Amino acid sequence: MAGERKAGWSDQVAIVTGASRGIGRAIARELAARGAAVCVNYATQKAAAERLAAEIREAGGRAIAVAADVADAEAVARLTAQATAELGPVGILVTNAGFALLATLESYDPQAMARMRAVNVDGAIHAIRAVAPGMRERGFGRIVIIASNAAIGTALPGTTFYAATKAELLILMRRFAMELGRSGITVNAVAPGWIVTERTRAGLSEDAFAARIKEMSERTMVGRTGLPQDIANAAAFLAAPQSSFLTAQVLTVDGGRMDYIGHG
Repeated sequence: MAGERKAGWSDQVAIVTGASRGIGRAIARELAARGAAVCVNYATQKAAAERLAAEIREAGGRAIAVAADVADAEAVARLTAQATAELGPVGILVTNAGFALLATLESYDPQAMARMRAVNVDGAIHAIRAVAPGMRERGFGRIVIIASNAAIGTALPGTTFYAATKAELLILMRRFAMELGRSGITVNAVAPGWIVTERTRAGLSEDAFAARIKEMSERTMVGRTGLPQDIANAAAFLAAPQSSFLTAQVLTVDGGRMDYIGHG
């Protein structure tokens, strides 16, 4: 049966988009630690991506760093071709590249929204379209979309339009899982909560960041904020060769957030 052949981590080649820092970096490291060869994608952070690829190679793994703006379909096609040529056929894709623009109804900027959607949504579509033919041909694939718990209703102000792009990813995930499942390809999503990364620290003083940590910790059942490794563990679980009967699912990794929008 398609997708049921014996396969281990050492057989896998993974592309992780947006892998030069933060959550993407942790995911790339985790997949490499489990034995997969990893293509570390980046848009602008070349030095950081190359350091990560070198770190993986120094630990005995296989890795390359490849530039591509995921909003550019042709660039993503070239990324996939290079990963295949240098590492082998791609069996794992983690679509992590994305960013958040804070805005309200009053400050909504159509051009900024278009760029955010081009990266967050179109970027995932481009990457999945690039790897799907090869996965179909081999009867095996693991696609993991990094979404956000904002997509399912957290109440942080200013995240409305960001949440909309992440919600779009969740419905696409389910439809792609339906379309690709008979070819042995699973498609799932991880919905992270508030994670400590370079991005969430940006622009904050030490005192302001400590206050943010306290605020966000108090919103969770476990009383702490998330770390990139928390998301990497979840992504690796969904990407595992053994996870062949798990598809079209959203794994929310947010420490049990308690500030979801609700009524009734």
